[in-house]
Amino acid sequence: MAAYSLTMSIHSTFANKPLPTSSPFATNIASAVRTLVLGVSALAMVTLGIATLGLFALGIQLLFQKKPAE
Repeated sequence: MAAYSLTMSIHSTFANKPLPTSSPFATNIASAVRTLVLGVSALAMVTLGIATLGLFALGIQLLFQKKPAE
């Protein structure tokens, strides 16, 4: 949930601030930085989401697994 909130916060911050139009070089760099930051944040969100689903599924599996006889 925290990773999702962070990603959405980054997205809205970048959406509300225009790119610099003083030079094409500055615009290209700003666009690349925005893409990289948002991409890394989205990658972290997806990775943590998949890990969460896997741990949840493991917990369900352990709940229904029979305990070995000792």
